[in-house]
Parts: sequence; C-alpha cells; structure tokens
Amino acid sequence: MLQNKEVKSLLKKGNDNLGMLGYTDHSEKHCAIVAKRAGMILKKFGYSEHEIELAEIAGALHDIGNAINRKNHGEYGAILAYSLLEKLDIPLTDRGIIVSAIGNHDKSTWGAVDAVSAVLILADKTDVRRNRVRNEEKSGFDKHDRVNYAVTNATVKVNVQKRSITLNLQIDEDICTMYEYFEIFLGRMMMCRKAAELLGAKFKLTANGSKVL
Repeated sequence: MLQNKEVKSLLKKGNDNLGMLGYTDHSEKHCAIVAKRAGMILKKFGYSEHEIELAEIAGALHDIGNAINRKNHGEYGAILAYSLLEKLDIPLTDRGIIVSAIGNHDKSTWGAVDAVSAVLILADKTDVRRNRVRNEEKSGFDKHDRVNYAVTNATVKVNVQKRSITLNLQIDEDICTMYEYFEIFLGRMMMCRKAAELLGAKFKLTANGSKVL
C-alpha cells in the first residue's frame, strides 16, 4: 500500500504540512513502522491473516488525513482512504473496517471499536523514537521534541501467555524529566490501555527499567 503513488503523495504532503507546523515526523517511515507493528501484535495473538492484512493497510494509511488538516486528521484520513480503497476494489466490508480504524485512531475520537482499530492505536502511539525529531538545533526544541529526543531506545514486547503488551523505554533524563514525558504522553498511554483491553490484554509501560503503568 505504501508503494501506491496516491498514498505516497498524500503522506508526503501531510508530513510537509506538519513539518511547517513544528510537529515530529509523520512520514512514510512512521506509517511503515505502524503497519508492521499492528500486524505483529495481531499475529502474536493468533488473529487471521486477513485481519492482519487489514491492520497493516490501516497502519499504512492512517496519517493521510494530515494532507488536509492536522485537526481531525483521523476523520479526514478515513474519507480519503475510503475513496482510495474503493478505486482499488477492496471489498466493502473490509473498507469499513479499515476506515473505522483510521477514523478512531486519534485522541479526538478516543476509542478502539474492534481489533484492527485497537492495534492501530497501540502501534501508532508506541512509535516513540529520537529520529522522529526534525529540529536539528537542541536549543530550539519544544517539549514534544524533547520527550521524543530523550528516548534513546524503545521496544514493544507482546507476551501471549500473560496477554500483555509492554512498551519499554530508555529515557535520558538530562534531556527530559519523567514529569515532562508523562505530561505529553499520559493521554496516549491511556488510549493504549483501553485499546489493549479490547484485545483482552493489558498494556504496560516501563521507563528506565521501572514499571510505570
């Protein structure tokens, strides 16, 4: 899906728009990570290949709405995705699942409605990494830049037996305090918790080896 010219163009425009507004990276790379992670979580929990494919498509397309506007980009993205999927002759039921996931992945909607939308939220909100920061001058970092740049390592682990999904972070506290980190990310982590519950799992967060959530 990420090789589709229309998708590539929309993602580039959206990412360029957000760059002008001072946001971190929301490029094709971010969408590729989200797609792969969403598929991985469903695969670990034994979902069908078809559901995994739908999650991967939703992950690839989830940020195309940024080409229109950052505010309500999930809803805009769902509308754009429906048109695109229709042209690609994706079955109607599958289209509904994909656009529903895209339309519900952001904090303005706050909610997973099925397995595909749940893993999209989990995959998107756990993509925390230093190289999402575009600003090359540390002196010009805002708080969003600092909390992303402070993450020196991030991994997502799925424990099938314990039905848990854990985001493990290493944070450089000389760059960002734990307070700053949670000021920005607490809402996203709570979205992950609710999404994991829909999958019959628990979401956990560790920072510098200590359990936080």
